[in-house]
This record gives sequence, structure tokens and C-alpha cells, in this order.
Amino acid sequence: MIIVMIRTIILYFLVVLTMRIMGKRQIGQLQPFELVIAIMISELASLPMQDTRIPLIHGIIPIITLLVLEIILSVLQLKSEKARSILCGKPTILINNGKIDYYALKNQRINMNDLLEELRLKSFFNINDIEFAILETSGQLSIIPKTPLNPTTKKDLNIQSSQEVLPVTLILDGKINYESLNLINKDYNWLVNELKKQSIDSPKDAFIAILDSNQKFYCQKYIRIKEEQS
Repeated sequence: MIIVMIRTIILYFLVVLTMRIMGKRQIGQLQPFELVIAIMISELASLPMQDTRIPLIHGIIPIITLLVLEIILSVLQLKSEKARSILCGKPTILINNGKIDYYALKNQRINMNDLLEELRLKSFFNINDIEFAILETSGQLSIIPKTPLNPTTKKDLNIQSSQEVLPVTLILDGKINYESLNLINKDYNWLVNELKKQSIDSPKDAFIAILDSNQKFYCQKYIRIKEEQS
């Protein structure tokens, strides 16, 4: 009995340490490869607890191996957009410009009842109020409402406003997304000029550059916040 308790305590703290190293995401925010690793770790930890005939090391080594694999995959998808697309997939637009994309629903195997339920959980009860609904890679649904009907009550105050659009990522980790540039009908020279306005000489020096939902250009250099404050 004491041996079982000791093995359980060791495996418990090992799993807690492993999940702590993996990060602070909630279960619903895990990417597919992270969720698979989390499930496998829980299964590997439970086997040596239940069966004392299994050497404890046979549970510890696979857990550490999965932890190393998760770290490698996380770094890989952080550095490479192509790897991120393979491992995590891409967001899917389910409602585009106020219109439901039937084929996007079909590809994601989501029926209308599921979509309407998710909208209600986000406190949207009318499809006419929604401009964009985006299924994120984590499975969460992001919603951009039609501007006159959003919580800022611009319609109530009779404030003239233009419809917001989807933000477009132009640079990530110093790498230019030419597909996004073509999407907004801009070229490399325009991007470089916008960066220079923000005192960034080269796209490689930009950590991120985005054309936001209000068509405003936002960018940030590679810099540590603590260094900037000091």
C-alpha cells in the first residue's frame, strides 16, 4: 500500500510539472497536438499507478519523452508558419460578410444547430447581427458583429461608422506573408514604406505587422518589454 502511495505521489508531481512546462492554456485552448500529448501523458501516468508490476521508470521515461516532443513541436510551429499550418491548421470563416458559408460548415462537419448554439452562447441571437464568425484552430468561435450593432451603441448615438473588416497579418516573426499582401492589393514597397514610418528599416526587424479591422497599420519590433521599460 505504501509503495502504491509513493508511486502515485511521484507520478502526480511529474505530471503536474510536465503540464506546467507545457504552458498555461485551458483544455479548450489546446492545439490538436497538445491535446493528444496531454491525453497520452494521463494514460501513461495511470498505468504504473494501477499495476505495481510495471516499473516506475517505464512510466517516467515516456512522459518525459512526450514532454520533449511537445516542446520541439511548439518551437517548430512558433518559428515556421508552414509547420504551424500543418500542426494547428488554419482558422475557418463560417460567416463571411454576413453570409453563412455552407461549404465551410460542411468541411468542418458543423451543422446549423451547432452554429446557432455557439452564437447564442456568445450572446448573439440573430445571424443578421454578425459580419464575421471565425472558427479558430483551438475550436473556439470568434465573432465580429456588424459595426452599427456592436456594444459601443454607435447606432443609438447616430455616429457614422464604416464596417470593420477582418484584420490581416502581413509579417510574423520577421517573415512576410505575401498571400496577405495580395489579398489587400498591396506590394512589398508599400509594406517597406509603412514600416519606415514606424522607424523599422527592414521587415526582418519586425516581430509582427498587421492591417487591423479599421484598416490601420500596426507593427512592433523585436524587443523585450522589460528592456524597453528600463
